[in-house]
Amino acid sequence: MPHPAPEAPSELPGSYPPAERTDVVDVLHGTEVADPYRWLEDAGDPRTLAWSGQQAALLQAHAAAWPGREHVRSTLTALLATGSVSSPATRVRDGVVTRVLVRRDPGAEHGVLLLRTLRPDGGSDERPLVDPVALDPTGATTLDAWSWSPDGDLLAYQVSEGGSEESVLRVLDVATGETVDGPLDRARYSPVAWLPRTGDEPARFYYVRRLAPELLPADERQYHRRVYLHVVGTSPETDVEVFGAREDRTTYFGVGLSHDGRWLVVSASAGTAPRTDVRIADLAASDPAAPVFRDVAVGLDAEHGVWVGRDGQLYVHTDLGAPRGRLCVADPADPGPERWVDLVPEDPAAVLSDVAVLDAPSLTEPLLLVSRTRHAVGELAVHRLVDGAHLQDVGLPGHGSLGGLVTAYEDRDAAWFTWTSHTSPGRVLHLDGRTLAVTAAELPPGEPPAGPEVVAQQLACTSADGTTVRFMVLAHADALVDGRPVAPAPTVLYGYGGFGISLTPGYSATTLAWVRAGGVHVVANLRGGGEEGEEWHRDGYRDRKQNVFDDLYAVAQTLLADGWTTTERLAVSGGSNGGLLVGTAATQRPELWAAVLCSAPLLDMVRYEHHGLGVSWNDEYGTAADPVELGWLLSYSPYHHVHEGTRYPAVLFTVFDGDSRVDPLHARKLAAALQHATASDPRERPVLLRAEADVGHGARSVSRTVGLATDGLLFLAHHTGLVWPDATDPVPAAG
Repeated sequence: MPHPAPEAPSELPGSYPPAERTDVVDVLHGTEVADPYRWLEDAGDPRTLAWSGQQAALLQAHAAAWPGREHVRSTLTALLATGSVSSPATRVRDGVVTRVLVRRDPGAEHGVLLLRTLRPDGGSDERPLVDPVALDPTGATTLDAWSWSPDGDLLAYQVSEGGSEESVLRVLDVATGETVDGPLDRARYSPVAWLPRTGDEPARFYYVRRLAPELLPADERQYHRRVYLHVVGTSPETDVEVFGAREDRTTYFGVGLSHDGRWLVVSASAGTAPRTDVRIADLAASDPAAPVFRDVAVGLDAEHGVWVGRDGQLYVHTDLGAPRGRLCVADPADPGPERWVDLVPEDPAAVLSDVAVLDAPSLTEPLLLVSRTRHAVGELAVHRLVDGAHLQDVGLPGHGSLGGLVTAYEDRDAAWFTWTSHTSPGRVLHLDGRTLAVTAAELPPGEPPAGPEVVAQQLACTSADGTTVRFMVLAHADALVDGRPVAPAPTVLYGYGGFGISLTPGYSATTLAWVRAGGVHVVANLRGGGEEGEEWHRDGYRDRKQNVFDDLYAVAQTLLADGWTTTERLAVSGGSNGGLLVGTAATQRPELWAAVLCSAPLLDMVRYEHHGLGVSWNDEYGTAADPVELGWLLSYSPYHHVHEGTRYPAVLFTVFDGDSRVDPLHARKLAAALQHATASDPRERPVLLRAEADVGHGARSVSRTVGLATDGLLFLAHHTGLVWPDATDPVPAAG
């Protein structure tokens, strides 16, 4: 049974590094807004550098008192040694089947993009196409995206080098592995759509690139994207701009081409707003370098995914009038919403997530595979393509998540998709279109080490306004009787609640390490996410953001009331928008938590638009430039709700110097404010900051993942009373 957290060693610092509180006050729409740590926004300020160095030393002192470091590090390494594998892209030429997929083998730092050729004897040969570690032995370079040409000859790939999060696009010859084009810089968040080619014509593709920085003000260089047509082997400076000049500066673009190359579809979304404009061009009637676009859905308050099928129909996956999503069909030559006809209507309790078509001549009839999530749990069904009629559900291996639903490029008689659950690492499953049988196509490269049985169960509670909120509880089987806890346990509550992003079941080494050691891990499906569709999202954004926090508190109070844990053993964890969630939880309800793990967070909601990609999120949160919306932001902004003399929980902020989305300044400012205000003993409930260089907001190497997760788990365990099995003496090093 876990024990209370040990007393902090007396040699720990009894005070925090000094941080000057200035008298900076902004007057916004007549409201005075104090900002005493404005100077911490400047990472290069000598005061910031000195303060940051002192924070690193403070973290080191505390981390040395957290027992179990080598046990946790080795456990995480073993759990991550399962590796990973993606769904394959398939091409067939002259009877030879080739596939491209990403696989991370046990012990590898990153996944490798592989080319697999199937032999007539049933075997296969593999060779690497892109290996991030071969490109950069430090492990700081990540593979961001890739796109295979229709003929299989060329492959475009994007990497971010040195933790920069700035995707650079190159093209390689698949047969030789040689780079034949690039680098094309400023290609972050760029899709690639290849035009089919015949004969000796050059390869061409549409892609998205930001304008050159010298053309823009310094604070706008992360924006101003355009859609271009690129000819492989030519300078990107000669690329033809085909769309985007009239769109909002924060707009993200999608591009797609029909299988025959006739129809070009361009989507446009301003920032992260939950609405998408879509236009289509007939390249048989206009020059690919100067396409003439027609509106499919423009100016509508809804999101749309649009493509033209091989049958010549326009398919529209939309939440227009259907917050859980529906699939419609139309004529691409007359594509307006008034012409859309439902093929798969909205399900009242499940969210449409993806579809795929099987239409090979070998099939009795064309089929439509429909993927949905029902209360965040994945499901798959087979429908008739001609009229959308439901034929049967597909049996899946338990409660989990499916993704990466793909078919072969040529003869579409089967589909592949990834499948994972809270306790099973991701694998690739194969669905045969003739028999509808599902078999394993790619198993995890490694198996997780044996350990105690972990039980996952979905529970529900009622939020402050009467809304039902679901959450998944993972616990050690021996700690349960009839699904109920035997005794309160150290518990981590994890949430996100924003941008319509759903938290679905998935294998997590960090979670399993915690639960196998006797802890409880809880994933809350809060409003603001997409677990119950677009209405669920909108019930937790803008002026309704407090609903997200109230949902979190309802889950926490249910865990307490039902005996899962106590306030001395309850921690809350989240990152990015989830960092805002837990930063708010720490300042609104400090009495609920023993510890808070806050990663890459937004915390100063008055000035968030001035940094990183903040301006692209103002549809989600609101803007301080509007007096009413400023009121929304000030009502919960964690930095502005710190009160002197409050006993705050232990807090660990983790930030990344290469983070170009959420600037580490947010964590610096709130850390300083909490250190100044808290009435908690700095040795017992410290406020700490972990800053990591040469890595960004997203992808990272396995060793960096282990380092970050180790510090997070040790911090949470120390402050909730979880004792690691076979914990050895503390190791005096963090990271």
